[in-house]
Amino acid sequence: MEYTGSKYIGEYVDGRMEGKAKYILPTETIYVGEMKDGVFHGEGTLYFPSGSQYDAVWENGLAIKGTYTFADGLHYDEKNWHYCDGYDRRFYTEILNGLKPAGMAQLTNMDPPRKIPKGYYDCGDGFYNPVTRVIKDYRNRFLRNADDDEHEWITRTCRKG
Repeated sequence: MEYTGSKYIGEYVDGRMEGKAKYILPTETIYVGEMKDGVFHGEGTLYFPSGSQYDAVWENGLAIKGTYTFADGLHYDEKNWHYCDGYDRRFYTEILNGLKPAGMAQLTNMDPPRKIPKGYYDCGDGFYNPVTRVIKDYRNRFLRNADDDEHEWITRTCRKG
C-alpha cells in the first residue's frame, strides 16, 4: 500500500487481502465489498469522489455485471439509454421536474448552475484555467493538465465564467 498510495481496511488470508474490505485508492475512490487473493471479487461498490457509484459483481478483479448511478440519482442503462441523446436533449433534472417556461433556459443539469470563477471554464469534472492549462476538481484539487486537443475542446464547447 505504501507504494500505491492506497489504504486497505479489511481481512487477510495467508497475508493476502481477502474477505470483506474497504479499499481507498489515491484518487479518493473507495471500494467497499468482497476481495479474494488481493483483487475485487464478489459483490462490491465503487464510490467516486463526484458522488456517483458503481455497484457490481466482480470476478478476479473484473466487473462482470454492474450498474452505474450518477451523483444526481440517474441510473445508467446500457440497453435503454435515452438521456441527452439525439432524440431527447433534456437534462435529468428536466425529466424529473419538467421544463422551465419559455425564456428561462436551463444551462446544466444543476439548477441553478454552479458559479464558474472568472476566466475559467466548467469542463464537467472541474474548472479549467486556460492560462495554466490545469483542470482542478470542484474542491480545488488537481485533476490533470489539458493537452492541445482537450484545451481546444474546452474553450470551444464549455461554459466560461
